Amino acid sequence: MTDVPGVQVGYETLIQGEGPLEQGHGPVRSGVTAILPLGRDGIGTSCPAGWFSLNGNGEMTGTAWLDEVGALSLPIGITNTHAIGAVHRGIIDWSIAQKPELAPRWHLPIVAETWDGYLNDINGPHINADVAIRALDAARSGPLQEGSVGGGTGMNCYAYKGGTGTASRIVRVGGRFYTVGTLMQANFGGRKELTIAGRRVGPQLLEDNPMEDTDWFAPPGAGSCITIVATDAPLLPGQCKALARRVPFGLARTGTTGSHFSGDLFLAFSTTNVGALDSSIDTHAQADALSSFEFVPWGQLDALYEAVVQCVEETVLNVLVAGRTMMGRDNHRSPGFPVERLSQLDAGWSS
Repeated sequence: MTDVPGVQVGYETLIQGEGPLEQGHGPVRSGVTAILPLGRDGIGTSCPAGWFSLNGNGEMTGTAWLDEVGALSLPIGITNTHAIGAVHRGIIDWSIAQKPELAPRWHLPIVAETWDGYLNDINGPHINADVAIRALDAARSGPLQEGSVGGGTGMNCYAYKGGTGTASRIVRVGGRFYTVGTLMQANFGGRKELTIAGRRVGPQLLEDNPMEDTDWFAPPGAGSCITIVATDAPLLPGQCKALARRVPFGLARTGTTGSHFSGDLFLAFSTTNVGALDSSIDTHAQADALSSFEFVPWGQLDALYEAVVQCVEETVLNVLVAGRTMMGRDNHRSPGFPVERLSQLDAGWSS
């Protein structure tokens, strides 16, 4: 994602303790991922954005306001299901500390979640506003770590160790080149569904599956997937939403059929047309102010759609490749994906 100029990402990873679950004192396998769409200098300034829900068994705050104005102006947070409030608070506190002039305004940041209760003491008060602030302080450009980092620390994907992944593509639209990047918190998919490069390999990898071979209460495929798409292509808010709607095509290439118990929520933003959609009290006072917009014609968006689908597919595979076996609460175990076995699997279709 940070291949898109100006975008910064930070992690705060919490890995503490082992043994039985004791709410408030049990093993911690969690964290926070922070995304700054316009970097530190852009805090409080709008950029076009849109979101899409494939399945609403999850949460992404701030989406009512996003639908209303088609823009976001604060960092995005991703964490576990029961830590949304703490991260929301942390984003507000940190943003005001960075730019005190934001203090008089009201703020509705985007915070999304996936559920890490298989490995993590999710009901314990381990993530607070300070944890979110540390993730925000850590936000940088440049290459990103993947796997069990940030909000993805305690997640699972296709019953293997899941987590945080990212990918990017450069596309040509007309005579210009643009970058599309994705960042995902992957916590979805049943083992038998897994498909890689068009090969349904899941049925050949059914062994070593603690999440489905024990009395764990959640059915295969439960979890959630949060995906954020960034681009420096100039887009309208509705076009950002159109990019977000392409995320499921990339997920489907990896085999998932979209469990009812998986909250799959996606957001896309453009780092251009900065400030054109500001809607603060300050802009209300400028009675004669008008804004203008540059955007890619709708008929030329296909290259961006293709890039989103490719990035999402690659991001899932990057999550799996980066994953390492992790032990969590009550000795729950999430195995790392056996990359070395891929070349040994039957190249034919498995039903």
